[in-house]
Amino acid sequence: MPKPILVYIRAIDAMNRVIGRMAMYLIFVLIAVLLWSTTSKVFLSPSMWTLETAQFVMVAYFVLGGPYSIQLGSNVRMDLFYGDWKPSTKACIDAITVFFLIFYLGVLLYGGLVSTAYSLGYFGDAPFVFLLDLATTFVTEGRSAAAETLGFLERSPTAWRPWLWPIKTIICLGVFLMILQSLAEFFKDIGRLRGVID
Repeated sequence: MPKPILVYIRAIDAMNRVIGRMAMYLIFVLIAVLLWSTTSKVFLSPSMWTLETAQFVMVAYFVLGGPYSIQLGSNVRMDLFYGDWKPSTKACIDAITVFFLIFYLGVLLYGGLVSTAYSLGYFGDAPFVFLLDLATTFVTEGRSAAAETLGFLERSPTAWRPWLWPIKTIICLGVFLMILQSLAEFFKDIGRLRGVID
């Protein structure tokens, strides 16, 4: 296999391994939030922030751990015949079906980016231009200049009313990392078919 592809596989695997292992610890954050929620309801006055915080932490745990799950092959598969196939047959089928996953993740990322632009106050018909302009302004001119380009920030319609852009950004990041990991898995399958990768 070409060296740039092997470098890509190693880099994506290493990055998603680190992010996935860090995301695993979010389960303890989730437990702490739910424990506080239960304790505050029994002994104190109920906290408004616990339900949505638990939901946000669970979403981050799920989407940031997804690429690592793909890497480990621990994602859910419908295994009627797959388990009995030879490794080369598995690699061939995986190399074909990964494109369905990438298409699905691409649609998910598109919707996530549009929704993130909306949550940052953009209501026009060019959300990607807005997001690119916002990122460019942030990098070149700083945080205060980027804040001036924002519109009315979307909030949750609950009593706590947190901003929604942070969790939507995490969702987009997680889906993007899943796309990168899926491409790495495709290259690994090609390598298995060629006998280069075990």
